[in-house]
Amino acid sequence: MDTTSPRIAVYPGSFDPITLGHLNVMERVSRLFDHLIVGIGINIEKQTMFEPEERAEFVRTATAHLENIEIRTFHGLAVQFVKECGARIMVRGVRPITDIPAELTMMMANRRLAPEVETLFMIADGELAHVSSSLIKQIAPVAGEEELCRFLPRNVADAVRAKMTIREQAY
Repeated sequence: MDTTSPRIAVYPGSFDPITLGHLNVMERVSRLFDHLIVGIGINIEKQTMFEPEERAEFVRTATAHLENIEIRTFHGLAVQFVKECGARIMVRGVRPITDIPAELTMMMANRRLAPEVETLFMIADGELAHVSSSLIKQIAPVAGEEELCRFLPRNVADAVRAKMTIREQAY
């Protein structure tokens, strides 16, 4: 008997930090599914700006207006996490030009690992489609708070600016 639900979707990612593009995808996906689980991936080999608990809290705060979202952290393969959540849909937020080839490769690998899990690609709306956590890390040292708020929820922009100030003081 199949215990998974097609009405549960899982959106895994590092969300380091969550951007307005991520939030846009979460808002839209939450309207399509009964329950959306946002999985904060923990990769001990990856240098992150924020700790998993901080990232989870940023997502929790940014999505507080959405009633059907749950935030969890996970280790290991995203497709395995999706299965552990009892879902059959993995959401991947993609930027139109830069992400598609790598995401297609990952989708095909995931299909081999878990053929029962489907991947749903979502592109953030218009002016948010190019925003990534990597972009934020590049511009944060030179951007002001108002500039960062064009890409990040305000509380996250404040935390990024604070993190940049601490790093600047360390040098």
